[in-house]
Amino acid sequence: MSSASFDELIASKSIVVLAGTGGVGKTTTSAVVALHAARAGRKVALVTIDPAKRLADALGLDELSNEPSRIDLTPDDQTTDKAKTTGELWALMLDTKSTFDALIHRYSADPAQADRILSNDFYSNISNALSGTQEYMAMEKLYELAEDGDYDLVIVDTPPSRNALAFLDSPNMLARLLDHWLYKALMTPTRKLLKASNLLLKQLSKVVGGDVVEDIVAFFQAFEGMEDGFKERSQRVMELLASDACAFVLVASARRDTTIEAAYLARQLADNDLDVAAVVMNRLQPDFVRLKRRPRAPEFEPFLQAHDELHALADREETHIESLLSQVASDPVVVRVPLLATDVHDLDGMAELQAKMFQT
Repeated sequence: MSSASFDELIASKSIVVLAGTGGVGKTTTSAVVALHAARAGRKVALVTIDPAKRLADALGLDELSNEPSRIDLTPDDQTTDKAKTTGELWALMLDTKSTFDALIHRYSADPAQADRILSNDFYSNISNALSGTQEYMAMEKLYELAEDGDYDLVIVDTPPSRNALAFLDSPNMLARLLDHWLYKALMTPTRKLLKASNLLLKQLSKVVGGDVVEDIVAFFQAFEGMEDGFKERSQRVMELLASDACAFVLVASARRDTTIEAAYLARQLADNDLDVAAVVMNRLQPDFVRLKRRPRAPEFEPFLQAHDELHALADREETHIESLLSQVASDPVVVRVPLLATDVHDLDGMAELQAKMFQT
């Protein structure tokens, strides 16, 4: 499908989630898609979880925070058409703990309950280190921005992962924690559950210490009455991801290892009844005009060898792309992005990549 179809896809959605493994250009692609939508006149929020903060540098910001910062889209050359954009681009760097803290405040019955949770040592540990927490908070931030209605388009640069379920399943993470039998034993202790929990806690105390166990018990008890709120929100997040307003974009590079990983992600999305709306193939080698007649002069031999090697590389890349697309259940928009001469590190570089990606 054409890159014009990619333009139409982005224009028709209010949520775009970009998924892919590390090192394939997913963060840069997310920023370029956001820039394109903003220059098309939309108000865009871009959420990134890039630990290297390259996005902030590319967007001309000293740093990104957990709250959206507006990006100045005015080019240096005021005579260009890009100066006439009516759109807005806002970007934020997800702060997992701050987002988790805000969620606790939202669902606490009163400030005292929130304080009990936020001051708990066990909470401090899981809010930073529990598996899936980063993905969970990315989905929470997505939901928050989408529900507030301040933006026409929310774009999420998901954490690099081989496991698409890491972010698809993340909205249910805390709900499952609150469904744990230990939590139920502490909150609604039947004789059987209480006996089992007391035995477990006693054994656990011997391993990690009584203070740690007390923190865990206090953490569970502090959540009393908040279960339904978290479960309902988890359900709404999943409904939002599965809605027609949301599009999943798979980002990959045309190497065998990365296309295998991308195919695995695509299958996981399909297993969750979610379609891959687009596939962006980054950093493709240019496929130069193939010579029909080869000069025989010896001095041309180095150039001919380079010509053959480049075409062989382009052929291998196309084979990897075809293999990936054959494993994508949907009929996605396919965007082929050529390798640029320099790395993308500022708005000018993003504009060049935008022109290639959307053929503007």
